[in-house]
Amino acid sequence: MTAQVDPVIIIGGGQAGLAAARATLAAGLRPVVLHADTEPVGSWPGYYDSLTLFSPARYSALPGLAFDGDPDHYPHRDEVLAYLRRYAATLDAEIRTGVRVTEVHPHAGGGYLIRTDAGDEIAAAGVVAASGSFGNPYLPDLPGRSDFTGGLLHVADYRRPEPYEGKRVIVVGAGNSAVQVAYELAAHAHVTLATREPVRFLPQRIGGRDLHHWLRVTGADRLPRRILTRLIRHAAVLDTGVYRKAITSRQLARRDMFTTFTPDGVVWSDGTTDAVDAVIFATGYRPDLGYLEPLGTVAQGTPRQVGGLSTTHRGLAYVGLEFQRSFASNTLRGVSRDATHVIRALAAHLSGRRRLPRSAMVPTSARSGTAGAPR
Repeated sequence: MTAQVDPVIIIGGGQAGLAAARATLAAGLRPVVLHADTEPVGSWPGYYDSLTLFSPARYSALPGLAFDGDPDHYPHRDEVLAYLRRYAATLDAEIRTGVRVTEVHPHAGGGYLIRTDAGDEIAAAGVVAASGSFGNPYLPDLPGRSDFTGGLLHVADYRRPEPYEGKRVIVVGAGNSAVQVAYELAAHAHVTLATREPVRFLPQRIGGRDLHHWLRVTGADRLPRRILTRLIRHAAVLDTGVYRKAITSRQLARRDMFTTFTPDGVVWSDGTTDAVDAVIFATGYRPDLGYLEPLGTVAQGTPRQVGGLSTTHRGLAYVGLEFQRSFASNTLRGVSRDATHVIRALAAHLSGRRRLPRSAMVPTSARSGTAGAPR
């Protein structure tokens, strides 16, 4: 047991925060989870209604609790919500909901001082930033965007297709969410999928088994980030065949990305124009870490870290960053491995058994990334 007076504060109560809490307990530390919303289920209530995991239940569970039902089924959003509620209830950890962290400061006596929107101050021996990225959707600032009079939103604000019935809609993006939403909308609206390159597909099942079986048995799911950055340009949409068929059959139109907005539409790369009722950007997210601004550890929205350990501040760690240590780092199936890794290092630092590697204290923002990954 590590001698400790102040708790380890975990900011964020979604899958990353819950995984971090479990790892913190296993390390003999006292976690306190601070979550801004009303229940510890992360960003899942905000995802679109039809969202379904891209990995089967058997590969999507956190340690210690399986999903209900057939282990080979693909859980939908509401199943994940119910699962995370059950998981939080199994943890012997203090979870405070309705608490939004606004600032993290170094503490004069060591450790950190956490400030909340209610004006409270909490001393922490260490901090784990597990707030994900859903609160910080990325919208590219394309020419003419402010003049566009149609509907413009990020996929984070999309819920269901019925409000777009009969409308002309562009979905921007070539990832899983973009294609899934565009395909769903195509049954209700006139949809164009706008991408910078042709959409690449990966088969959902190979040799009668889900792709995630092969990712696990080959170890590809654990490839280190330095290799993943070389492969990320080949990222593809998981497909049972329906998405590829929809595009090749023109049920779902795809065009090269438009260059400019007009007041009532867009200008395509070939110079043609289209009137458009709505544009939905599925263009990813950036880490939601504004509360770390007083520490100066986030450069241009990117935290300075190596494998989830801060390169600027001892006792500060991250869980749930995209491609933090592997392809699965910000997914249900992969976040616990990263949580165990960073909490072990944090526990060692707090106990004084060893110092964090000197190489991990080099303040360079080039060591972290924000590329997208399937859930």
